[in-house]
Amino acid sequence: MLIIRPIRSSDFEALYQIAEESGHGFTSLPVNEDLLRKKIARVEASFQKQVDKPFDEGYLMVLEDTDTGEVVGTCGLEAAVGMEDAFYHYRLGTEVYYSEQIDVRNEVETLTLCHDYTGAAELCTLFLRSSYRKNNNGRMLSRSRFLFLAQHAQRFGETVIAEMRGESDENGNSPFYDWLQKHFLGIDFVEADYLSGLGQKAFMAEMMPKNAVYVCLLPEEAQKVIGEVHANTRPALNLLQAEGFRCRGYVDIFDGGPTVECNLSDIRSVRESRLLTVNIGNAPESDTNFIISNTQLANYRATSGMLLLTEGSNEVTISPELAAGLLLEQGDEIRILAL
Repeated sequence: MLIIRPIRSSDFEALYQIAEESGHGFTSLPVNEDLLRKKIARVEASFQKQVDKPFDEGYLMVLEDTDTGEVVGTCGLEAAVGMEDAFYHYRLGTEVYYSEQIDVRNEVETLTLCHDYTGAAELCTLFLRSSYRKNNNGRMLSRSRFLFLAQHAQRFGETVIAEMRGESDENGNSPFYDWLQKHFLGIDFVEADYLSGLGQKAFMAEMMPKNAVYVCLLPEEAQKVIGEVHANTRPALNLLQAEGFRCRGYVDIFDGGPTVECNLSDIRSVRESRLLTVNIGNAPESDTNFIISNTQLANYRATSGMLLLTEGSNEVTISPELAAGLLLEQGDEIRILAL
């Protein structure tokens, strides 16, 4: 059985391996032992914390194959970004120039450094090992976060965002970043991305252009990739767009990838998820697959499985094996979402 659960300190080696496998552009998991241990400790504290208002909590979960005990994936949520460290984006805008004298009107696209998403919740750290990218495992891992958001909405910002990885080559070089490196930062993309993942962002405030950047003055290669996603990220973007996420004109400051957003209560899977009461017994056969989670916090568990729902009933029968995997007892509630 594949079970999603909160990460714990004993998962460090698996998380470090995932950080190595994830490659360039996966900013939320830099290959740094000290930072990854601190990340796990922060997550453990967040799952135990009493929260009246979201601040800087992080909820990183792992996908465990219970048959082998192996951690094969991760998915994460940030409660409210930018509360401790600055959270930068470029906002796409337009400046209009008009001269009545010469009868010329021009609209010029601009990029302006901003912190507009401060306080928003974030979907992050989605990774699945290649050998498990089948049988809707990736979809289950990604969408399980919406069940957690639905159940614990008070712990998150009202707006939920996701940063999509932008265009870069196999060596991690970004066409969008090249002009920034040449004229402003002076360090390569991989190093800048790594420092950002470590939370060492002072260089951004010190070295990034303070005024709006005119897109037309960028190299053509850089202009072409603004708002474009990496080929490997396209399926994730399609999934989020189906949930109601849209790009509102914000892009990543390093690779130009789009950031998409949706109000938490408007996310399709949040709206469509249901709470049911559990009856543990011989589960009837069904051909409908659901993502299923318990309603706990520190002992959160989620998986996928076949359920037979009776119209008009708020009860569902599940097998003892599924109940054990989700830490459920007779009469507990589960949250479900059609997979």
